[in-house]
Amino acid sequence: MILTLTPNPSVDHTLEVDRLVRGEVLRVRATRSQAGGKGVNVSRALFGNGITTRAVLPVGGGGGAELVTLLDDLPRVTVPISGETRANVTVTETDGTTTKLNAAGPTMSPEEIEALLGALEDELTRSPSWVVASGSLPAGVPEDLYVRVASLAAAHGVPLALDTSGAPLTAAAKAGSISLLKPNHEELAALVGRELPTLGDVTEAAREVLAWGNEAALVTLGGHGALLVTERDAHWARGPRVRTLSTVGAGDSALAGFLAGEHSPRSASVRPWPGDRGRRTPRDDRPPPRRRRHRRGRPGHRARPVLADRPVLTDRSTATARRERGRTTRPRPTPSKD
Repeated sequence: MILTLTPNPSVDHTLEVDRLVRGEVLRVRATRSQAGGKGVNVSRALFGNGITTRAVLPVGGGGGAELVTLLDDLPRVTVPISGETRANVTVTETDGTTTKLNAAGPTMSPEEIEALLGALEDELTRSPSWVVASGSLPAGVPEDLYVRVASLAAAHGVPLALDTSGAPLTAAAKAGSISLLKPNHEELAALVGRELPTLGDVTEAAREVLAWGNEAALVTLGGHGALLVTERDAHWARGPRVRTLSTVGAGDSALAGFLAGEHSPRSASVRPWPGDRGRRTPRDDRPPPRRRRHRRGRPGHRARPVLADRPVLTDRSTATARRERGRTTRPRPTPSKD
């Protein structure tokens, strides 16, 4: 069983338009609402593929009631709070451009924070295979919340996968004891305070973060795939080329796919699901494909070692990068970010 913690869940409203133009009246082609929050997304992807999971999250107000309804039959433990569960808005355009408007979320009291951690610890006694702590923190929650989560997980012998950003990521990563960090390219660059234009740079930055006392890092690179870095190994894999219509939940699906593959942090291979490159369709509730056996040349193939100087992460076009490396192959369009 994979346990997830989402301190700041949401009701996500998605609007589909042909093109977003500021200051204009636009026609919305389609709308949908679904349960959101990074940990919730991970649980939904796992549950949709028949993998046992349970989500721990706070809920409050009318937004919380709507969120519980949208969760449907997803196994969960909800902690009541006095504040209103936030609502986020995502606008997707036909060319794949995604604009997200994320609310800050409710203010949680110290008592509510302790109740949330208590619910998490109760679930940790069930000996899950992983606990995933994901997403932003609502107002009132200290930046070191995930440091406390790491301590609880370690006390129960459960490996922790952490996917967050900003100050909470910095606090937890520098405190150490994280089994698997899951930053994207931009989050890792912000964490180490420098640009990371090549896979070699990403590998070095990840190893710098591991030196703080963490075990492994799974760095999602948008259209460039994913990079697994441990103390001794670094492996890179990319998914199939697909037309990106929405990137919502892409990194969450990548993490779910990695954990569903029963990888240990010391694993020497990565098998990212197509979610790490953006959704195949605008349906954000579509789960990644079911687990499959490794086959050469397919999305599930064993990852190849990284090429340290491969400039796949620069702002330059792929064609320019290839010319500088002396290649003459036809250029391919640069995929969207994670």
